[in-house]
Amino acid sequence: MIAALLAEDPRFRGIKTPESDDEAKQLLRALFNVRAPRPVDAEFLCIQDEYLRAETEAKGIVSIDDLTPVGERIYLWQGDITRLKCDAIVNAANSQMLGCFVPCHGCIDNAIHTYAGVQLRAECAKIMREQGHEEPTGRAKITAAYDLPCRYVLHTVGPIVRGRAPSKRDCELLASCYRSCLELAQEEGLHSIAFCCISTGEFGFPNEAAARIAVDTVSDFVAADDSGMEVIFDVYKDRDAQIYSSILGADAESAQRDR
Repeated sequence: MIAALLAEDPRFRGIKTPESDDEAKQLLRALFNVRAPRPVDAEFLCIQDEYLRAETEAKGIVSIDDLTPVGERIYLWQGDITRLKCDAIVNAANSQMLGCFVPCHGCIDNAIHTYAGVQLRAECAKIMREQGHEEPTGRAKITAAYDLPCRYVLHTVGPIVRGRAPSKRDCELLASCYRSCLELAQEEGLHSIAFCCISTGEFGFPNEAAARIAVDTVSDFVAADDSGMEVIFDVYKDRDAQIYSSILGADAESAQRDR
């Protein structure tokens, strides 16, 4: 795969595949991240799909069936969202909705696009070409999940508040992200959805304020929903685990954690 990706772009001439497995995997991820959405042959996809699924299996797949709710149809889990097996996971996307192009970046957009495979960026690019403009904040789009253990990915663009206090409009837009994803999942007949902490990373929304908006919006939806939708709040950082545990009334020390 590395040889094929290097051969696609003349900028990469002279780069050699590292001898160590860890370095080779880092290079492969970087090449996935910077690759523009373009056609790829069936042989590459077959090898890529086998590799990514094996990587996810090695990390350990976590099913919603293995989790214990902390409230009415609400779960809290601390770990890597790309390991979750449920109907859909939510990606905190940017307005171009093509994934993160920064090699091996630590954002969730990068992780989801990496472990889904190159097909995800291609599908997102097709959606954006047909749409003809950047994705508005607070809306949601759905794609296949490809090599992820979930069935679908819901993409939403949260408000950017980096370096300032969130305005009332920012709070409304963040609530709209959660509501739009839930409504889209309901329309598609999905029964379980996992949310990341939208807008709290690179976009700078204060963690506690974002969590309260998330919990309030989801709780209101679940209370009015008769479809049986189950919702996972997926957190990665200890700080977010403590915040959500406090808001949801869960024991932070016993919260389901598997990072």
